[in-house]
Amino acid sequence: MSTAGISANRLELLQIANAVAQEKSIDKEIVLEAIEEAIQKAARLRYGAENDIRAKLNPVTGEMDLKRVITVVEEVEDEAIEIDLASARLDNPEAEIGYMFETPLPPIEFGRVQSQMAKQVIMQKVREAERARQYQEYKDRVGEIVNGIVKRVEYGHIIVDLGRAEGVIRREQTLPRENVKNGDRIRAYIYEVREEPRGSQIFLSRSHPQFMAALFAQEVPEVYDGIIEIVAVARDPGSRAKIGVRTNDGSIDPVGACVGMRGSRVQAVVNELQGERIDIIPWNDDAATFIVNALQPAEVAKVVLDETESRIEVVVPDDQLSLAIGRRGQNVRLASQLSGWAIDIMTEEQESERRQKEYQERSELFMGALDVDEMIAQLLIAEGFETLEEVAYVAPDELAAIEGFDDETATELQARSREFLEKQAEEQNAARIAAGVEDDVLEIEGVTLPMTVVFGENEIKTVEDVAGLIPDDLRGYTEIKDGEKVHEEGLLESFSLSADEANMLIMQARVKAGWIDASALEPEVEEEEAATEDGAPTAEEVFGS
Repeated sequence: MSTAGISANRLELLQIANAVAQEKSIDKEIVLEAIEEAIQKAARLRYGAENDIRAKLNPVTGEMDLKRVITVVEEVEDEAIEIDLASARLDNPEAEIGYMFETPLPPIEFGRVQSQMAKQVIMQKVREAERARQYQEYKDRVGEIVNGIVKRVEYGHIIVDLGRAEGVIRREQTLPRENVKNGDRIRAYIYEVREEPRGSQIFLSRSHPQFMAALFAQEVPEVYDGIIEIVAVARDPGSRAKIGVRTNDGSIDPVGACVGMRGSRVQAVVNELQGERIDIIPWNDDAATFIVNALQPAEVAKVVLDETESRIEVVVPDDQLSLAIGRRGQNVRLASQLSGWAIDIMTEEQESERRQKEYQERSELFMGALDVDEMIAQLLIAEGFETLEEVAYVAPDELAAIEGFDDETATELQARSREFLEKQAEEQNAARIAAGVEDDVLEIEGVTLPMTVVFGENEIKTVEDVAGLIPDDLRGYTEIKDGEKVHEEGLLESFSLSADEANMLIMQARVKAGWIDASALEPEVEEEEAATEDGAPTAEEVFGS
């Protein structure tokens, strides 16, 4: 806004207000308020900054009303803007506390300093109004795709002109190897709109998984109408992606609908994403079936689920291993992201070797501990016995029912197994004591004698030592170092504790150490259930069903 604009006549002021409001897409009232504030500041420079000077611009005629205001108060703190009630009533007998005396002031002439200050005030107000309008306009559009023009590229970040606002695609949200230049048209996904001290920020993305889902909604009418649902998306941006789709309409093939005639629909999405290959997979509520589908084009021979750990072991033919894993692990990584399950892949040969090793170890355990020959050990394994504890404490008739066994054999095997376990426990307890592990550690709920031996080997000797651990210390963890996965073994990893079991063991130790109250481990009771237990009426009883 020019100096001439600030000092323009009254009609020009209205014209300026209209022009700025239209150009910046903000309310004209905001521009008029900015002009009024600018004139007030300039008037304070002219008549004294200590005065309460107010300006009012008539939105129809453009006339400016400038006046000095003095307010009636009980106790005067600032004589420039306040007057006591007794003095006020000398001028106006009807004056009360809060009454304002208004003295008209003559129009002021704008010099260079006043004009510059007024310009800054107006532009600041306009910028604030722009930011507020931008936030209000875009805060409810998270999840939408927007079109814009590349305004500039700064250190890999793309600034996009959206017409009435500006968005940014951060470097990590761009597609790798995608070259854009000023003036290019670009489509992106709004994933966050945030108010910040320097104004609202609209964050855009081309690598977000939901950008792909939104593109399919634009290209596939059935997805847009909700007939087909995109349940999950996993992306390696610019390279490969997998999406899981399903429909409740039995007459529609969700995969075929997303692919389109001769691949036209999926190809439109591929072209937008710079050639990113997309696998469209039919969703299945059965995790094993869905994961097998997600690993396509690799063939799967067998799967073993561990639902407590959300982990699945996948066995593939030897010649399918590289296909299942994919280049740099891409295929299995995307399948894992898509399903939410950790996937371990091995060949049939590797699985066979592992099973043989486990079989051999179990056989040697039974032969050594029970002092039996290989045939009896193999019979026990064939019947599903895996540990000495199972042999020792199973119902005797289950052992006697094994072909070739009788009651006498079953009784003898159980006696031998119990004797071995008792001797082993004595040795482990002696090792615990020798290592200096306190008796209280063994009293922690979830801690077994073999665990205390491991604790002792790792200088964990007191309840407080156990309480100070975290689940990863017990179970181990995997992290990326120099681009490679590195596994740090946990203290109790061989005990195969679940995440919940490891966490509960540590929490029990903290209760025993007095760090927390035992009530912290109790499951929360729903308020309504608690009220019912106390005999209080339920919500249904009070308000009706």
